[in-house]
Amino acid sequence: MASISLCMIVKNEAEVLARCLDSIVDMMDEVIIVDTGSSDGTKEIAAEYTEQVYDFTWIDDFAAARNFAFTKAKCDYIYSADADEVMDEANRRHFKELKARLDGEIEIVQMYYANQLEQGTVYNYDREYRPKLFKRERGFVWIDPIHETIRTEPVVFDSEIEIRHLPKETHAKRDFAIFLRTINDGKPLSKRLRGMYARELFIAGDMEDFQAAEPYFEMLLQEAIDLEQVKEAACVVARAARQRGEIAKFFKFALKDIGSEGCSEMCCELGDYYRSHGDLEEAVIWYYNAAFETTSILNVKLSSIVPLTALVECYQALGNHEVAAEYEAMLRA
Repeated sequence: MASISLCMIVKNEAEVLARCLDSIVDMMDEVIIVDTGSSDGTKEIAAEYTEQVYDFTWIDDFAAARNFAFTKAKCDYIYSADADEVMDEANRRHFKELKARLDGEIEIVQMYYANQLEQGTVYNYDREYRPKLFKRERGFVWIDPIHETIRTEPVVFDSEIEIRHLPKETHAKRDFAIFLRTINDGKPLSKRLRGMYARELFIAGDMEDFQAAEPYFEMLLQEAIDLEQVKEAACVVARAARQRGEIAKFFKFALKDIGSEGCSEMCCELGDYYRSHGDLEEAVIWYYNAAFETTSILNVKLSSIVPLTALVECYQALGNHEVAAEYEAMLRA
């Protein structure tokens, strides 16, 4: 049976750390907890479960902290967990079965990360695969019987294990600060991080956050980036411009998206604009497009709950209670 090191990074997680550890610690052969500056008793709780509690000076870099934790591991595999995760009994059984079958060939095990939408996280889906279990030492092997080469892609296994994500609060403000600091330091954001920044803005950002992000996303639109990134950046800039009442700029960037195939986010932006100006007949057209004619790219609620609610309210204000009731029934379905 393979041995597993649990590696965690934590800060001020006293409310949830024991809940997480109680659900997984008995399946681990080693527990490593790295604290990045707690002031609430997190380290004392961690010490009840392991002697391997380490301090790491926070440098606004989660990857650096996780890499430090991984260097302390000694087992065959490393399981990476956050303090706000919970594994229920059914998935604990799946985990134990997986552990018994691990033979060293598999290098990464993916598990379902669930409960995202309920918690208002940055992810635009409720359940997705994430790499959670990693082979500590990776051996290089030759592959192919002719024109042989070294295998560089990891061997990944998609398991049926599901982990519930139950954060006690949103971390959006912390994340936005790190995004801005990274940008201001002249460090490039990867395509993945640019997309996550835009998604988090549309899920948890307020006016201050959009205004601060606008220059960066407007700069991206001036670069040679792909259509997906153009649409994401245009949504951010359009929202920021509409918030300020800079209408010409709002429509300039709204058209960048509508000129392709459109997305639910921009349709909702146009619906909100017309609704705020009292043109409910035009607003319902755009809310309908958001709900039924386009898909979301940043916040799935902008293709479902948000436009349907707006359609109910607009039709009620127009006096068309029959149509309003139809959309209200869709919300309840």
